[in-house]
Amino acid sequence: MRNAGLVLPDGILDGVTTASGLVVALDGPASSGKSSVGAAAALELGYRFCDTGLLYRAATWLALERHVRAEGAGADPRALVALVPEVELVADANGRLAHVSVDGVDVTDEVHTPRVDDAVSAVSRVQELRAALLARQRGLAAEPGGIIMAGRDIGKVVLPDAELKIFLDASVEERARRRAAERGIAADSPEARQVLAQLRRRDDLDRNQSVPADDAIHIVTDGNQLEDTVRAVVDEIRRAEARRSVGAGEPAR
Repeated sequence: MRNAGLVLPDGILDGVTTASGLVVALDGPASSGKSSVGAAAALELGYRFCDTGLLYRAATWLALERHVRAEGAGADPRALVALVPEVELVADANGRLAHVSVDGVDVTDEVHTPRVDDAVSAVSRVQELRAALLARQRGLAAEPGGIIMAGRDIGKVVLPDAELKIFLDASVEERARRRAAERGIAADSPEARQVLAQLRRRDDLDRNQSVPADDAIHIVTDGNQLEDTVRAVVDEIRRAEARRSVGAGEPAR
């Protein structure tokens, strides 16, 4: 089911294929491992990787810096949309779009701060902003070469015709533990409890977006090491590559 709040022109996905490799949509709730797993799988497969959440985080950070409100009194969707041209994703040496640049300045660290965590859901729900970022995400997917695109609503809205859709899932407690560990926060500390509370709030705000596409492969990652989930994703992509090769009359790899 597509997001009813976002009207998509017919045929906008025409031509969103790659010369080699697949277009892979990787979805999941906050801190489900989409970025780390997707980046590692892309590196192993020689695919490009795009974390679309970086676009929303960058827009959120810039909105906070410019005092542009996303909700409540004074909300200004038009001003939010006007920020989009200032945001760029920059590829690293492995083709992963892992860095955020605003006005030529690297703000990757800034977009991962707690104040952005608190505000990004509200900004991401602004339909005008989502529409403005949609064409950019699809344009990235349409470039030659395989790509893993991770984020929210990738398989349902952004790339509904993706050749493979994967939904990574984990309990909120597991996801909070991972996020706290990434930030060097002790598991039994007040800061860790705050991380858990933030994720529960984020899940509540994002509950309509953190739903897998009907044709997505659902992978539950509780208890997994990173390499376990990476292996599961790589295996699914290789199986999908083999199916496409057979369908095209080529020998399966």
